[in-house]
Amino acid sequence: MDIIAQLKAERDKAAQQVNALNMAIAALGGTTTSRGPRGRRTMSAAARARISASQKARWARTRGKVVPIAKPHIKRHISPAGLANIRKATKARWARWRAAQK
Repeated sequence: MDIIAQLKAERDKAAQQVNALNMAIAALGGTTTSRGPRGRRTMSAAARARISASQKARWARTRGKVVPIAKPHIKRHISPAGLANIRKATKARWARWRAAQK
């Protein structure tokens, strides 16, 4: 009878250890750092600047200051002369490459 009692005590101790391990696995399983299949999203510097400027304007308005509304970003264009320079340089680069291939 003494051996059966000892075996039951060992079984209970092993069950408690398994339960503790399961709790530890569950606790660590909930701390994953992945944010889904897409991963972490990044924001461009221009977007961060716009958000920062609008938030600063909101805080200024709450403090009673007059804040001019920011104008939308104007898209820049290359001048015809600049385009001509780019085309000329590209043609020269391809000419050098073709000459090097012969």
